[in-house]
Amino acid sequence: MTNKTYKIGVIGNRDAILPFRMIGFQTFPVTKAQDAINTLRKLSRDDFGIIYLTEDIAREIPDTIAYYDSQVKPAVILIPTHKGSNGLGIKRVQDNVEKAVGQNILEQK
Repeated sequence: MTNKTYKIGVIGNRDAILPFRMIGFQTFPVTKAQDAINTLRKLSRDDFGIIYLTEDIAREIPDTIAYYDSQVKPAVILIPTHKGSNGLGIKRVQDNVEKAVGQNILEQK
């Protein structure tokens, strides 16, 4: 039996995702929410197991992000842009930990 190999993609603002191309990830620059949605759909059907998405774009497409959260594949992981984080990515991590553990053990007091 062979193990399937999945690809890694990065969607977002061109300046923010350019460094990912240098380490071998496929990058997909977008500026509009609908372009991001269309790209996510395409990649999810094309053997992408992990899709990194910049927080600024993710903030514009919460329903689409919620849909992919309910799917096994691909894993959509939010990353900050070159301008910094708006906190959306860490909030998602905290929410997932709280869902799994029953409380937010990552919350800083």
